[in-house]
Amino acid sequence: MNNRNTILFGALIGAVTGVIAAVLLTRRAEKNERETAITTGESLKLGVLVFGLLRAIASLGDD
Repeated sequence: MNNRNTILFGALIGAVTGVIAAVLLTRRAEKNERETAITTGESLKLGVLVFGLLRAIASLGDD
């Protein structure tokens, strides 16, 4: 698989993941009858988790 295909596949995976996350957040907001489904603290935790995931992906293949 060349670089272009890898980038396109990664973008597709990211887009699908983003749509799923948005659907889950809107369902949560509707269930709790709030305008926003995520607090500032939760978004900070999520950002740290995403950063950790990206670091893990970047280190794949390192010995």
